[in-house]
Amino acid sequence: MDHLAIVILNYNGYSFLERFLPSVLAHAEGFPVYVADNASTDQSVSLLRDRFPAVRLLQLSRNHGYAGGYNAALRQIPAQYYVLLNSDVEVTPGWIRPVLALMEADSRIAACQPKIRAYDHRTHFEYAGAAGGYIDWLGYAFCRGRLFDTLEEDRGQYDDDRPVFWATGACLFVRAGVFHEAGGFDASFFAHMEEIDWCWRVQRLGYQIWTCGRSVVYHVGGGTLPKTNPQKTYLNYRNSLLMLYKNLPPERLFGTLLLRLVLDGISSAVFLRAGQWRDIGAILRAHFAFYGRLGALRPVRNQLLRQAGAVTHLPVYTRSIVWDYFVNGCKTFCQLAWQNKEPQQQNQ
Repeated sequence: MDHLAIVILNYNGYSFLERFLPSVLAHAEGFPVYVADNASTDQSVSLLRDRFPAVRLLQLSRNHGYAGGYNAALRQIPAQYYVLLNSDVEVTPGWIRPVLALMEADSRIAACQPKIRAYDHRTHFEYAGAAGGYIDWLGYAFCRGRLFDTLEEDRGQYDDDRPVFWATGACLFVRAGVFHEAGGFDASFFAHMEEIDWCWRVQRLGYQIWTCGRSVVYHVGGGTLPKTNPQKTYLNYRNSLLMLYKNLPPERLFGTLLLRLVLDGISSAVFLRAGQWRDIGAILRAHFAFYGRLGALRPVRNQLLRQAGAVTHLPVYTRSIVWDYFVNGCKTFCQLAWQNKEPQQQNQ
């Protein structure tokens, strides 16, 4: 069994593999590098065989998406720790050791991420993860270093190591035993927000999620689905509702979903004003897909409620990030209500 395995999930990512695998191999610090190919139709597999023989190739039978693809791949990889790494990430010298040392020092840490900077704007944080993620009480995700589309410059303001609510799947260090104990990712998500759902579940089992400010990588972002793609809109809205339904406590479920229905309607009006009709359709499809699955989701939710341990208070932002950003003008994480304090705990 390897101590740590670096695992890249690939789907038609020939250009990213060609560009970024050399840096991964150069800075792997002796740990094995796997590429799990999600039945690519480009020349990714030929590239790996011809030019990167040191990479351990796993070929999956079909495109399982991010969630199902990693589930299938990690079942085949014996290791104590996994690094789930997007194919469009450039790593840096020494990126592994600080995160690994942090996790080895505390067995309660189930997952951890480095700082994620933007590959094309290298002084600033990247959208997908930045310096560690949180959600507000309505389930809207945001990060230290990124609120909605506002990306902060990295001036060292988030160089600490600390617990967060979620860590990004773009570069996710995971304790293998906990990953499998929690049942892996929810494969029905296919892609987007599955890591937030997983982080929520493992915290309720008594583990913690951290961010490590002493490690940094650079992420292109949107390599498989561009940010403006309606399919990404659909997955984000649908998966957010799935996550809330699965994980919210009974006393908060109905009210939260009702408010999300209202706010998602408002966001549709924003898309309408911008003429983005396909995104409006994606939001409608997301809601109908969610409502259509409620019957199948109910036993899943009940099982999770039975499995949850004694930990019910998690680092959730108790205000509305939507209100604080768009109405109160809070454009950076440090301007939020918990400035200079640890995030408040809320029953989740």
